[in-house]
Amino acid sequence: MRLDLQPGGGHLRLDRTSALDLAAFVVGGVDLSPGSAIPSDGDPRIDHALQGFFFTCGPEHIRHPEPAGDGQAHYPLHGSMAGTAVPPSACRAEPGAVEARFEVPLADGGTAEIERRWSVGADGWVALSDRVTNVGPAPFSPMCMYHINLAGRLLGEDTVVAGLMLPGGMLPWRFGAGESAHVCLPAAGSSSAGEARILLGPIPGLKRRMLEVRYPTDTLPFFQMWRCQRDGADVLSLEPVSHRIAKRPALEAAGELPLLQPGGSIAYRLALRIIDEAPHGGTAAG
Repeated sequence: MRLDLQPGGGHLRLDRTSALDLAAFVVGGVDLSPGSAIPSDGDPRIDHALQGFFFTCGPEHIRHPEPAGDGQAHYPLHGSMAGTAVPPSACRAEPGAVEARFEVPLADGGTAEIERRWSVGADGWVALSDRVTNVGPAPFSPMCMYHINLAGRLLGEDTVVAGLMLPGGMLPWRFGAGESAHVCLPAAGSSSAGEARILLGPIPGLKRRMLEVRYPTDTLPFFQMWRCQRDGADVLSLEPVSHRIAKRPALEAAGELPLLQPGGSIAYRLALRIIDEAPHGGTAAG
């Protein structure tokens, strides 16, 4: 499925084989997705999803596998949503928007219903709205991470990631030491409006334009960033996320895994756009 961008052309390619995530984000003939320049953790679902521009980690687990329930089952790498096929009958398209309603079988035996809507505006914003509803018989703890994956080959020596939650307000895109690095910081409080804002740029491979990302911090209170330049991989990922980096038992002990009861829902939102330069002539995201 495809959504065309306005103004200035370009398009999004939605992946019905993987939860209606974004297989491609094409601007000016350039796809920002990393494609095959990614590392593999051995899960074909995630290998496929990570090659695209955007994929969703959740709705009941994020990050690496951990035991589920009595330990006989495991929460899979990045949760159960990636790799979930969305049948054509579950999708509805209208001018400038696509939405779908589909179910995700969870690792602990439950079921979540996902109501997902992508829309594009005349102002250039691409907006995502998700609602996760527990339609199973038992409560589960909702978790979410949005992976915005960019090809490192498009970025340059002066490309930075800017946001008020970052040390000094910005980091070079090749932050940290070695062939790979990651960081996860609280995003809540980085904006008086309860909204985190991230800028990435300039992007030489996109005529030095910039990517802007905004998301509310009530359900996505952290910002994670990851890069990998190892064994042919060359990818940067910007990741709004619901939970800090910690094992599930530690999160549960700290009261950070609240339960979503049967029939209950939680909503997540995000918006992004390509801009010619930082608003107000700066680079820091404020």
